[in-house]
Amino acid sequence: MSEITVVHVVRHGEVHNPDGVLYGRRSGYHLSELGRQMADRVAEHLADRDITHVVSSPLERAQETATPVAKSHSLTLDTDERLIEAGNVFEGKTFGVGDGALRKPANWKHLTNPFRPSWGEPYVDQVVRMMGALDSARDAARGHEAVCVSHQLPIWIVRSFVEKRRLWHDPRRRQCTLASLTTFTYQDDRIVSVGYTEPARDLVPAHLLAGAKPVKGKAKAFGA
Repeated sequence: MSEITVVHVVRHGEVHNPDGVLYGRRSGYHLSELGRQMADRVAEHLADRDITHVVSSPLERAQETATPVAKSHSLTLDTDERLIEAGNVFEGKTFGVGDGALRKPANWKHLTNPFRPSWGEPYVDQVVRMMGALDSARDAARGHEAVCVSHQLPIWIVRSFVEKRRLWHDPRRRQCTLASLTTFTYQDDRIVSVGYTEPARDLVPAHLLAGAKPVKGKAKAFGA
């Protein structure tokens, strides 16, 4: 008889980042007050689910998003380094609309190959580590449900891989809004379906929704 296991991969909530820095893997970036509301909304959304395992990226914003879910199910929050944000050479810099970053010659060498990509961790490497993390969560919650809290780019890349899409893409088209759930359903060891929900959509600023037109002065922090 087939065994069904569900793994929900959650993107963290909004981060307090008044300077619009592309924070990447840097420590010290916590959820904003709105982000904490988003985390609570995710916990409410999953309150009646059969969650037996909760695991998070080691970064603060992910841990803070995962904590209400773990608490609501009386579970210990685990950490998996493989769920971390993608590496990016522009970490610590502002890279938003209208800041002139693309006109700076020093940045051009990092923008030569969007297919790899040349500015950060290769997409293939992200697939390998994220699939490993998802499979570990599946094994920990066999026959039940697990929650993994991660970051926009790795989530989108592993979903693209599972759904057999090309890995290179337009960041504005990622369907991975703040505090969203990308849900992988396993039949035994095989993923048989992928779902997507946005339990905190009404809390997400309009310019941060998938497909929103960039607004000058409002850094979108793609991949966060």
